[in-house]
Amino acid sequence: MMWDPVKYVQFGDARDRPFFDLTGRVQADGPLNVVDLGCGPGNLTATLAGRWPEARVTGIDSSAAMLAKAGVHAEANRGLSFQLADIADWMPAADTDVVVTNAALQWLPGHQEMMARWLKALKPGAWFAMQVPGNFNAPSHLLMRDLAGSAAWAAKLDGVLRGGESVGEPADYLRIMLDAGCTADAWETTYLQLLPGADPVLEWVRGTALRPVLAALSTDDGRAFEAEYAVRLRAAYPATGHGTVFPFRRIFAVARKGRQ
Repeated sequence: MMWDPVKYVQFGDARDRPFFDLTGRVQADGPLNVVDLGCGPGNLTATLAGRWPEARVTGIDSSAAMLAKAGVHAEANRGLSFQLADIADWMPAADTDVVVTNAALQWLPGHQEMMARWLKALKPGAWFAMQVPGNFNAPSHLLMRDLAGSAAWAAKLDGVLRGGESVGEPADYLRIMLDAGCTADAWETTYLQLLPGADPVLEWVRGTALRPVLAALSTDDGRAFEAEYAVRLRAAYPATGHGTVFPFRRIFAVARKGRQ
């Protein structure tokens, strides 16, 4: 699946806010080795380098297109670097102090088991912070899955989209962290995002949730699917004189590994 870095950052303020709400709970004091799993275009990873200027900060992502945009941040920040790799294959080094993963784990089936392995491998005192979208059963996603499963599209899109099983609930992530011997905090926030312009919810999902559908379809089929989907989105998320309100639930959890 190809990623479009320009489309991804189109709603930058709304997409970035959960990252700062997440990392604001990480109270690491002078970490030397910081990792951002699923770093995307690197703009948020760069803020970690700014926060901890003495640290070696590494962003990891499987998209070469995203990392092509990230390079400019590495040039401007001493100690910041990026790696092209699948985070499903990653394990923390012995000296890892902070791990951040923001809106990435939902793409990885089995990520809860991965988390358990990562937390077990982290050294005492290390921090782990994660955020995933919790809106897989919101109208934006339900309508997409319903359309993909309709007679017109089922043959071409069978198995392409995942549902509510893509992520756990806050209590699930809290349990994983506590079982790993961490002090942990888990919570959820629903952001009432006010989006401008025509068909803004469609524009939003074009950068993320709709990517697997568009990757599976031809250009013409992709346009046809979007046209049908847009009609349904307009009914579910009506425009107002102030813009379109797009509620977006997100799930957070932060852990600090217990000292032995």
